Amino acid sequence: MAYVIGVDVGGTFTDAVLDDDSGNLVAAKAPSTPPDYSQGVMDVLAGLAENLGEPLEQMLATTHHIAHGTTSSLNALVMGNVPPVGFITTQGHRDSIFIMNVEGRYLGSSPDQLQNVLGQTKSHTLIPKRHAVEVVERLDRDGTVVVGLDEESVRVAVRGLLDQGVRSIAVSLLWSFKNPVHEQRIRELVHELDADVFVALSSEVSPRIREFSRSSTTIMSAQIGPGLRSYLGTLEERLRAEGLTGPLLVMQSNGGAIAAAEAPRTAISTVGSVLTGGVVGAVSLGQQLGHRNIISTDVGGTTFLVGLVVDGEPVRTSSTVINHHPINVPTLEVHAIGSGGGAIAWIDAGGNLRVGPRSAQSVPGPACYGAGGTEPTNTDANLVLGILPESGLLGGRKALDVRAAREAIRTKIAEPLKLSVEDAAAAIYAIQNAQTGDLLRKTVVEAGHDPREFVLYAFGGAGPAYCASYAAEVGVRQVVVPLGPVASAFSAYGLASSDIVLAREVSDPGQMPLPAAQVQHHFDELEATLAADLERQGLRYDRIEYVRSIDLRYTSQLAEVSVTVPEGALDDGAMSTVAKDFERRYAELFGEGTGFSAAGIQAITFRVRATGILPFDPQLPKLADASGPDPAEARSGIRKVCVDARHGYVDTPVYDYRALRHGHVITGPAVIEVPTTTVVVPPGMSGTVDHLGNLTITTESRS
Repeated sequence: MAYVIGVDVGGTFTDAVLDDDSGNLVAAKAPSTPPDYSQGVMDVLAGLAENLGEPLEQMLATTHHIAHGTTSSLNALVMGNVPPVGFITTQGHRDSIFIMNVEGRYLGSSPDQLQNVLGQTKSHTLIPKRHAVEVVERLDRDGTVVVGLDEESVRVAVRGLLDQGVRSIAVSLLWSFKNPVHEQRIRELVHELDADVFVALSSEVSPRIREFSRSSTTIMSAQIGPGLRSYLGTLEERLRAEGLTGPLLVMQSNGGAIAAAEAPRTAISTVGSVLTGGVVGAVSLGQQLGHRNIISTDVGGTTFLVGLVVDGEPVRTSSTVINHHPINVPTLEVHAIGSGGGAIAWIDAGGNLRVGPRSAQSVPGPACYGAGGTEPTNTDANLVLGILPESGLLGGRKALDVRAAREAIRTKIAEPLKLSVEDAAAAIYAIQNAQTGDLLRKTVVEAGHDPREFVLYAFGGAGPAYCASYAAEVGVRQVVVPLGPVASAFSAYGLASSDIVLAREVSDPGQMPLPAAQVQHHFDELEATLAADLERQGLRYDRIEYVRSIDLRYTSQLAEVSVTVPEGALDDGAMSTVAKDFERRYAELFGEGTGFSAAGIQAITFRVRATGILPFDPQLPKLADASGPDPAEARSGIRKVCVDARHGYVDTPVYDYRALRHGHVITGPAVIEVPTTTVVVPPGMSGTVDHLGNLTITTESRS
């Protein structure tokens, strides 16, 4: 028997789930420990070992691998907490990253920010100009060397950067995605001068056409690469010292894992790792429950995350935006706002009550944690409303101070708005539901989907307290709340469920229909590279699956659409099918009649995603059957709870999830207490416990 462990490091809590490959799951939760997140990982692993009833050393020695999702990379970029980075590019092209293709003026901005011209900031540059240098070299659009690399100009440029204290360098040369020979030589020259300097090459990080986005992706990868290398190195050393013999894997934005030793080389691929675990877990659970259209929602301590699963597959995208700069890496499409359990309630200059995006995080935490926090948060409001037990969280190990929560709400919200503390708490709860419902609309409805055709999965420490209300906001009829051992650690369950997923891509623009042999050559080369990459991970796979795709666009248009390409040998008929699939998909995304076939179709980027299927498939254990639908045996008491200001505080049954059985039906209003979360069934709704211990809440009667 071997264990698989998933560890999800969030801004507030670190969650872990262990699967023993025999149908047993164990979970643990511990506070995150910034800036040294590795301590929080060790703490949560110690909690797993305690729950398992084994010494930590024995548990780790029996572990096949640990899959780790980290928030450190994303946080470092968002907060600008990155080291100085040097940038080397082709002579005459240094200013491309400062001009930003004009995109940097608007990417990532909301409509109201774009309309406020005077309030816009122009300081979006990634690095100071003194750290951007040019070298003599030139390739043409076919990758042919036109001007050879002047190695002395490289040495002079690198010495200048090192003299300024730069310890990480990004290299992005013109047309290097067609021929990486000059970039690779520059890395050799850098390491001849200083072997410890971190070097990121655009031909490895983002081998795509479009100079600005390729360079910005490479620079950001160089910004987080050294920190990721140091963090993972420290963590792996600590794990080895405690007995881990299997590999440490790191979750990537594309929904799959990679060996920790490999991750820093393309560090930017890990920025969304902590966001994608829940989506991967939703796919796994959906297969067990027969759900193919899923809205995955995760309300943690800091953020509210939403991802989609359509027809059994997570929705993917080829790029994202951070700090106004494009990131060109394949990723699961996950939308996020700062609206977690620790989101701070505040009053803006116009006297309006707002919730988030600032968070109390794990330090100092909500006021009710008694760790120095004085700002009112969602968690404080839930305690005042009776949703959270005054006895505390984590089975009573995390004490909660209701007086501190009331004081924070009274001084910061209630008195300024001339409300009672109870009404102010109810207002905070209502705003949280409204803004999470708004993000659901953006993610589902604005993408062209009907929410009534989806099942919503809700998890995270705070998600089950709100899910029924925000699902009803958009008309979702069924909500599944995973209970049992993965109640609030569902993202960690997703990490434990993940396989090894690697992607390779290359841009080679051409007019369709392309010769089938040319396309086949690109895919064969990408698949051969991926096969070697998978072997380097040091793991055994049950099988390997390859998925091919091409990004296409109408000639002279910017919008590219990714189209899947069939397996096997390609012929002219297959290429014709690819073109037709592009036109159909374009019409689905942008509307019938918006395409322009007469302009022609261009193929831009060729991509292959390889999945190494690991010999583990964590399944939720089956729950014993109830003797009948009445859950009276699980009722642990009654307390006054307010989940709807129109009804006020009402006597509400409270249930202990450990006593729930398959077939129990819980009628709202009701609260279900789990050591790591609390589930709310609002008035007018009901929930049924399924064979795996999940609670399915039906919202139809209210919506």
